[in-house]
Amino acid sequence: MIIRISTEGQFRVKSAMLDTLADLDEKIIEAVANEKQDEYQTLFNQMIEMVRNEGEPLEPDELVESIVVLPPPDTTFAEARKLFVGDGVIPPDLL
Repeated sequence: MIIRISTEGQFRVKSAMLDTLADLDEKIIEAVANEKQDEYQTLFNQMIEMVRNEGEPLEPDELVESIVVLPPPDTTFAEARKLFVGDGVIPPDLL
């Protein structure tokens, strides 16, 4: 499964990681909805680091369709209010 981190590139990750990412996505949605900026930042950093650490980076010239696209690591809380709503960034039909 391929996940893109915007501004960084694509990573090949194990499908089993999707459940954990979806849980983080739900927690981020809740933190943003409840205006908990510090909690949002902690959870979002965990999401990004999980993909970086457990994923295998693809070569920049290797273009593969990404099943999930995560926002850039420097996404502000104001930007997160627009992104982490409803279903968040992990499409529910992937689960």
